[in-house]
Amino acid sequence: MSSAIMETYKRLPVAFESGDGAWLTDTQGNHYLDALAGIAVCSLGHAHPAVAAAVSDQATRLIHTSNLYEMPLQEQLAQTLCRLSGFDRVFFNNSGAEANETAIKVCRKYGHDRGVEKPVIVTMDGGFHGRTLATLTATGNGKQQEAFAPLPEGFIHVPYNDVAALEALAADTSIVAVMLEAIQGEGGVIIPAKGYLKQVAALCDRHGWLLVVDEVQTGLCRTGRWFAFQHEDIQPDIMTLAKSLGNGVPIGACLVMKETAATLTPGTHGSTFGGNPLAARAALTVIETMESQKLDQQAAQLGASMLDGLHSQLAGLGGVRDIRGKGLMLGIELEEECRELVEAALQQRLLINVTRDNVVRLLPPLIISDEDAGRIVTMLTDLIRDFVSGARS
Repeated sequence: MSSAIMETYKRLPVAFESGDGAWLTDTQGNHYLDALAGIAVCSLGHAHPAVAAAVSDQATRLIHTSNLYEMPLQEQLAQTLCRLSGFDRVFFNNSGAEANETAIKVCRKYGHDRGVEKPVIVTMDGGFHGRTLATLTATGNGKQQEAFAPLPEGFIHVPYNDVAALEALAADTSIVAVMLEAIQGEGGVIIPAKGYLKQVAALCDRHGWLLVVDEVQTGLCRTGRWFAFQHEDIQPDIMTLAKSLGNGVPIGACLVMKETAATLTPGTHGSTFGGNPLAARAALTVIETMESQKLDQQAAQLGASMLDGLHSQLAGLGGVRDIRGKGLMLGIELEEECRELVEAALQQRLLINVTRDNVVRLLPPLIISDEDAGRIVTMLTDLIRDFVSGARS
């Protein structure tokens, strides 16, 4: 039977009908260990009882009104996020791309308010900020952009993890902001050198640029801190969140400091569904659970254990270029393209992802057990050994 769905995804031959924690069950009753969590979305795992209860209860009360009216749950969520992050104000929308669109609009209006006729935002090669036209332009990947030209102007790309490349732009008076990921996710789990973010923040302070940190994938305990920028003890001007904020219920957020918050005024931006009562209730429950279970510490400890396991089991194996990670965000870079590993893992009932063609990316739920984390390491390293021996024979 032909599908009525546009062919924008190359789907794997499996359909899931239920989940429990780090495990999914397909329509045939087979169980799969999920080392991807819906691409860092289901950080509390699947069918988490507290989230399920909150969403169910809220659905019987009120799902949506509109941002024309006050929303106590949204206000509570904003205050909670500001307490955890150090920011002052929040704008809610429905996705990471929309959160980044909001950040871009804030930066551009910030520039216009200061007399910059054509504000420019500096972004990074290999970065990823979304698939809308503006966020696609901000994304430093020409292959993804070429089919959608003409793209919006107002972006300059420089190499990631290269402070000198940013410093070289200091004389450009049209620059108003630097936008980057604290760790590049789609770019291959690229972790910058220690001190890089702090140097970028200092550079932005010197030149009056806003610092925008995209934490759509790294935020909310994923890297062992509530937010990845906190590893460097800095305070950006803007931060974006989404993915795990609703544990599968769509919600995104753009957080700003007080000085920047005044940039957008009534009528300059909006969202029909953003931060509605259902999404806000889900997000509040996610954060309450993360706090009560200290999942930032869990991610740090279990991630370090998994990283040690990957290093020890793949030590000296030809064909493995690098193994890296921060918290429960892990990447194994191979010398060969390895997208076939995704289907090989699927056959073993393990869900993984390959990005940048040759980086196996692991983003397991933060609630995963020690036993299942060890199982992921063992299964994956067996698959990589088989793949490498076949690729090199």
